[in-house]
Amino acid sequence: MNQPVKQIKSHRSLGARIWAWWNKMRRRSLEAPPQKRVAIVGSPNVGKSLIFNRLTGIYVTVSNYPGTTVEVFRGRTYIEGVLYEIIDTPGMYSLLPCSEEERVARRLLMDERPDVVVHVVDSKNLERMLPLTLQLIEADFPVVLALNMMDEAAKAGIRIDTELLADILCVPVVPVIATTGRGIAQLRRVIHEVAHSTATYTIRPEIGRSDNKD
Repeated sequence: MNQPVKQIKSHRSLGARIWAWWNKMRRRSLEAPPQKRVAIVGSPNVGKSLIFNRLTGIYVTVSNYPGTTVEVFRGRTYIEGVLYEIIDTPGMYSLLPCSEEERVARRLLMDERPDVVVHVVDSKNLERMLPLTLQLIEADFPVVLALNMMDEAAKAGIRIDTELLADILCVPVVPVIATTGRGIAQLRRVIHEVAHSTATYTIRPEIGRSDNKD
């Protein structure tokens, strides 16, 4: 009777060792130097940090930006086999800083020159948020516009022609619902395409296509 029990314990021990080895290897791979860098920007309360968490998962570090008390969150993720560093910048309304947080966000963008800048906006207040999008484009950053809270905008009776907006801005526009994770997979694909200069601004959004149906 004891032999089967020993075998079960042995199998469980082996499974635990394999799992521990896999986690160690995965962590070690995420600690390698990143091949691409992505900055997530946007004003406070637009769901920027939630999108950051959706993209990075649990591997996140927090530190004060040098010379300041402003916290900057950095995470790692693989997209199509490429290791990306994702940076959650402090909230900002403009590239012309009026606060310590905005100064840090601007310095981070200018000093690190990320391969992709994801501008997260509240779809219900798009008009107020597009000036920063234009500033980022004029500063020659590779911009992806993430329209968050598309479900709330739809409930408020707001319809956004995402394809027309992409044509006007000449940058990819990706509708996202960060609370449910909808659109995150498409956002990851677009980030990878922009980072490798293969994206076009005429990408047909997945959420926009379904939400615009009556």
